[in-house]
Amino acid sequence: MNTVGVIGGSGLYEMSGLTDVEGVRVTTPFGDPSDEYVCGTRGATRFVFLPRHGCGHRILPSELNFRANIYGMKKLGVEWLIGVGAVGSLREDIAPGHLVIPDQLIDRTYQRRSTFFGNGIVAHVSFADPFCALLGSVLARTAERLGVTVHPRGTYVCMEGPQFSTRAESFLYRQWGGDVIGMTNLQEAKLAREAEMCFATLALATDYDCWHEVHADVVIADVLRILSENVATAQRVIAEAAPQLHGPRTCECARALEHAIITDRSRIPDSVKNDLGIIIGKYVA
Repeated sequence: MNTVGVIGGSGLYEMSGLTDVEGVRVTTPFGDPSDEYVCGTRGATRFVFLPRHGCGHRILPSELNFRANIYGMKKLGVEWLIGVGAVGSLREDIAPGHLVIPDQLIDRTYQRRSTFFGNGIVAHVSFADPFCALLGSVLARTAERLGVTVHPRGTYVCMEGPQFSTRAESFLYRQWGGDVIGMTNLQEAKLAREAEMCFATLALATDYDCWHEVHADVVIADVLRILSENVATAQRVIAEAAPQLHGPRTCECARALEHAIITDRSRIPDSVKNDLGIIIGKYVA
């Protein structure tokens, strides 16, 4: 049985259609995850779901304990991880209601922890292509087959928030080649790569940020209305894509740490080896 993790963002607070459902509290060396994980099955797939902002949407993007969230997914056996979240569109052709499967990231965050390493161990993983191309292609093909308007590539600008962009920033991000803008993807992608999980995102376009001369500036009420329509679509795509995620993973995500840990093994503190055992265990005795 393959295990697929889903991190639900604004509007996606549960996975429907699961059986044998149970809530699981996970302890991590990095503190508490956003909430308990909801584990259940659908067909031959085991799902592990986490509401990114906690039940009731009570945690700001900058307050998220990304390390605990991803560590918990790893601890529960997740190999394929799908992030879902609302984004603003920076392109005319990415209209509100469309799905985007980003393949690149630009980091505009500045007060978040985005690595499991430190405290006596150093690792540098490759991050040139921050999303798993294999997982992304499965999601894109599935969306197309379901008749969903999907953009199979795109650059996601990850901003700090919680405020939306200024108009000057929105124009700048367009000049940089950004396609969508959100507040959560960067840290999840980095940490998933360090944990050797395949990670991809279903980005749900809800607005045109504030660059568009015709459409109104982003208003949260409009975002939530469009998002509610997109959430059902995202659930369908995930449910149809999950059975295709099986067998040994052949992508680079599965061995991202193979040559990344550069610290002398004899110098790594035992406490760090213990804390990171589920991540580094096969490389560090």
